[in-house]
Formats: sequence, structure tokens, C-alpha cells
Amino acid sequence: MRLLRYTHLNLSVLLFLLLGGWGTFFYFTIIDEVMDETDDALDNYRDIIVGKILADSTLLTSEDQVIHSYSIRPITPEKAENYRERFYDGKVYIETENEFEPVRIMKSCFMATDLQYYELELRLSTLERDDLIAAILKYLVALYAVLLCCLVFSTRLILKSVFRPLDRLLEWLKTVTPGQPAPPLDPHTRILEFRTLNRAALDMHERTEKAYREQKEFIENASHELQTPLAIVRGKLELLADHDNLNEEELKEIDDMYRSLNRAVQLNKSLLLLSRIQNGQFTQTTEVAMAPHVRQTVEMLSDIYEDKKLSFGIREEGGCTARMDESLAHTLLANLIKNAIVHSPDGGHVDVRVGSREVEISNDGPSALDPRQIFRRFHKGDTLHKESTGLGLSIAQSIASLYNIGIDYRYDGRHHFTLKFPK
Repeated sequence: MRLLRYTHLNLSVLLFLLLGGWGTFFYFTIIDEVMDETDDALDNYRDIIVGKILADSTLLTSEDQVIHSYSIRPITPEKAENYRERFYDGKVYIETENEFEPVRIMKSCFMATDLQYYELELRLSTLERDDLIAAILKYLVALYAVLLCCLVFSTRLILKSVFRPLDRLLEWLKTVTPGQPAPPLDPHTRILEFRTLNRAALDMHERTEKAYREQKEFIENASHELQTPLAIVRGKLELLADHDNLNEEELKEIDDMYRSLNRAVQLNKSLLLLSRIQNGQFTQTTEVAMAPHVRQTVEMLSDIYEDKKLSFGIREEGGCTARMDESLAHTLLANLIKNAIVHSPDGGHVDVRVGSREVEISNDGPSALDPRQIFRRFHKGDTLHKESTGLGLSIAQSIASLYNIGIDYRYDGRHHFTLKFPK
């Protein structure tokens, strides 16, 4: 989830809860105030009616039965002694309206001029109060919805404006490639933290570029410096092997040294290639067809390993292509096919299937390999192949990772390496 969306979502939830809590508190506060006003009105009616009764005792037998109604009945002194005034909601039947109306009821006790205790029941219509409460609720919900939408929308606009320097920095980071000129980045913004982050990104890019150049120069120089003495030693061994006075044992020792030297040369080239791949030095890409490279590699390696008496099968089921560096595409296929040839038993069979989006290399083999180890550098599943550097599959995986190519291994009596190219 993007930072802008995450921040906006959290702020929206917070606003929803705060406004909801405020609206609920406001609603019940208004309801309580309306109820208090109704009860105060009943208190005033009680004072007026009791005052009139004390002035005119004949009113004790009267009763108002309109909407604002009251009734009086005598009670015992014992009940009056513990009497508590109370308010509650109820309904009364109004004959003139022929229906029940909601009322607020108050019951109170007083002593008349005849020294008798009476209970006064007052009833006040709450039709207008209920209409008022409904109107308050309706407009409060409307206000809540409009206010919440406005706040969420305005917060989104403000956050988008605030995070714009961060978006520019992220886009800039996506375009930065080691060894390539970096696009311009304006580090100036009104927000101190983003200014600091922009400057840190620029400084980091400069340090990374410097380290990249130094590493690249070191690897190229080291490789070049190693190639020269290795070539000299190989040449001297070839001259030494041409001497006529050498016996068979000495020639065998020279041959072993020559093989070891060739392995060192190959190892130097492989390590240099791995370093160049991981440093992103292969930037040129073209649309590469896999089938021609498969045919060319099989033809070349079948001649080299002719003594193994292997049979080869190439099946083209589709025109698999990929946008990548052509030399790396050839290296990727060559390493996998060579791996299948080297680790096949003599007289075995190697198959290559080229599909529309995948290439599968299969070869015979007595047992499954460890999928967790086969792509590790210098891992050798078969110690019989001393000429192997243990880097072929590691290089293949590095190339596949560079171009988001899936590389899978499975065993079903035969070894299968499958390259799955992205669309």
C-alpha cells in the first residue's frame, strides 16, 4: 500500500470516528436539553395549577382533558410522606383527535386548603418535541455526511500536495542505473524532511556511482592482470610439452597442470562475467529468438563432447523470444545445455524443447539434484567432473534474474531445467 493511501486511510478512519463521536454526543446533548425544557414547562404548569387550586378549592374537582391535560386525586398522608416527584413518557387518548398522542407526564403531590394531600398528574403533548428531534437527527446526519466527505476529499488533496516531493524522489530512484548518467533531481522543497531526504539520495547516488566505477575498474584490471600471467604460463607449458626428452610420467604431469591452468582461465572469465552481470553492465537489449541460439549451441557442443556418444533432440513448438542482451542469451542457453551434456551418462540423450514462452532442457541422470544447492556458486553435485568450475548454473540464474526469467528444476527420472520468459 502506498504511503499516501495508507496515511489518507488512517486519517479518514480517525475523522470518521471523531465526527461520529462528536455527532452522537451532540445529538444526545440536544435531546437532553429538549427533555429538560419539557420538564421545566411541566414544572411551570404545576406551579400555576397548584396556585389556582389554593386560591379556589372548587378546582379540585375539575379536570382538563384537552391536549394540555391534568387530573387530581386524593392520596393518604402516609403515601404523601414518601412521595417522590417523577417524569416519564406515555400516551393518552384524545377524543377530539380520536387517536393516541405522545405526552410527557409529571406526577407531583401537594396539600390543599382543606389540609388533604392530593396527587397532581400533568400531561404535556410532545408532538412538536418529537418532530424537533427527528429534524435534528436528519440534519445532523446530513451535516455529518457532508462534513466527512469534504474533510476526506480536502485531506486527500493536501496529502497529495505534501507528498509530491516524495513521489518525484521515488520516480527519480526508479530511473537511476549504475554506470548511466542520473536524471536531474530538484532537491528544493518547503518541507525540511524531504529536503534532507533528497540531498541524502543525491549523496548516496554519488557514493554508489563512485564505488561502482572503482569496483568495475578493479574487476577489469584484476581480470586483465590475471589473464596475462595465465597466458604466459600456458604458453610455456605448451613449449615444455614439445620437448623430445620428456618421459610419459612428465608429460602426464604437464597435462594435469595444463588442465588446471585452463580451469583457472575459465574460472577467471566466469567470475568476471558474474560480476559484470550483477553490476548491470549489460544495458543493450534486442529482441532475441531462442531457437537459433539453441541449434547453434547444440551443434557446437556436440562436436566438443563427441566422445560421450550422446544423442540430441531439438523440438521447436513456438517462436520463443525475449528482450535481452544477445550475448547473455547465448550464455544462458549454452550454460544450461553444457550442464546437461556434461552431467549425462555416456550414450545418454539430451532434449531441448522451445515453446512460445519457455525453453526446456532435459537430460538423463541416475538421481535428483538438490534444488536448494544447484544454483550456489562453486557447488558441484558430481565430483567426477573436475574440469567444472561450479559457476555455470550460478551464471545462468544471475542472467535469468536480471531479465525476470523464471528458471525451474524438476526430476522425473530425467533432469529438466525450464526457462520461463516473461510476456
